[in-house]
Amino acid sequence: MVGSGQNGSVDISSGESGEKGRSLEEVRVDIDQIDSDLIRLLEKRVSLAVEIGSIKGTGNKPFFTPERERQIYDRISGLGTKHLTGQQLISIFREVISAGRAAEKPLQIAYWGPEGTYTHQASVQVFGRSVEFMPVFNIREVFSAVERGQADYGVVPVENSVGGVVPETLDMFPRSNVKIVSETFLDIHHHLGSVADSIEDIERVYAGPQPAAQCREWLRDHLPNAEVVDLVPTAEAAKRAAGDPKSAAIVNEVSLGLYGLRAIAEHIQDHANNRTRFVVLGFNEPAASGRDKTSVMFKLKNRRGELYRVLGCFVENEVNLTMIESRPDPRDAFQYMFYMDMDGHRTDENVLRAINDLRSVAIETVILGSYPSYDEGLQTL
Repeated sequence: MVGSGQNGSVDISSGESGEKGRSLEEVRVDIDQIDSDLIRLLEKRVSLAVEIGSIKGTGNKPFFTPERERQIYDRISGLGTKHLTGQQLISIFREVISAGRAAEKPLQIAYWGPEGTYTHQASVQVFGRSVEFMPVFNIREVFSAVERGQADYGVVPVENSVGGVVPETLDMFPRSNVKIVSETFLDIHHHLGSVADSIEDIERVYAGPQPAAQCREWLRDHLPNAEVVDLVPTAEAAKRAAGDPKSAAIVNEVSLGLYGLRAIAEHIQDHANNRTRFVVLGFNEPAASGRDKTSVMFKLKNRRGELYRVLGCFVENEVNLTMIESRPDPRDAFQYMFYMDMDGHRTDENVLRAINDLRSVAIETVILGSYPSYDEGLQTL
């Protein structure tokens, strides 16, 4: 039963609102009172965040602590109620945490823009909306903004479950000193957006390499004669299609609304389970959260069996590898850098041993970061 508590607050501990016999107006009065109580509690929470911010400031500690936020989300996800799922609670608290963090120190977040890109969505998913978002023209500029201190953090895509790695991101790490401090995953739903009346009018499709690759079969089956025009990012493709009635763009739902497009075909991705992994760039060194991932970059001598020896370092120390990729070293012609993700934190004993063994084999080894992981396939020992 719903009753009044101290100071006029509503007591909901003994029952649920909306009991039989009550009028709509009576229920709304209780809702208004609960809203007032929530605001008072939120103000108290933000005040505590400000206090934490003062402590962080004196100790020169980062204001974004992904390991702590991971612990909060893990705890909240287990507190689902009859009407609120764990994921819904996380979505609510993400904005609560964002507002509290902004009261500690307003953060500037660089991302591959403009507004409406998947990277923009991923940035909101990590930081909430109480930050200053700074869209930049390309992935290189995201790295540059963080490294020069123009932004506190940056968000870039690193790999897709269908299209593979994003080479522009991997190629920046040898040129930069920034680290990976967190990650997030975004489900990718592609739509064909256009101002045309029907799909029969489409002569051109604007899309970046990744979206085009993720919709290759659909395009072949439904628009076999259309020219696919390479244009990145997603928002730019949407802008171009908005001014070209004979065209369409592969876009997300946000871009449809932002640029006045109509979805003439929905969910055109070839694979239903299409996800992109994004990483957060910064200079934090997050502590272990209990469910972590470590990324490294290394270079090998050009001789037989070197990669085999490297893999042995991780097999012998029972470290699970989740990704390995090679890219040309931009600093040295016809030489290659390797990128590797593994389960665990760099301070875990087995991970520490494996990385030390790697250093004995490789001619260059750089830890790109250890950070809380949201990878559903993580197999941390």
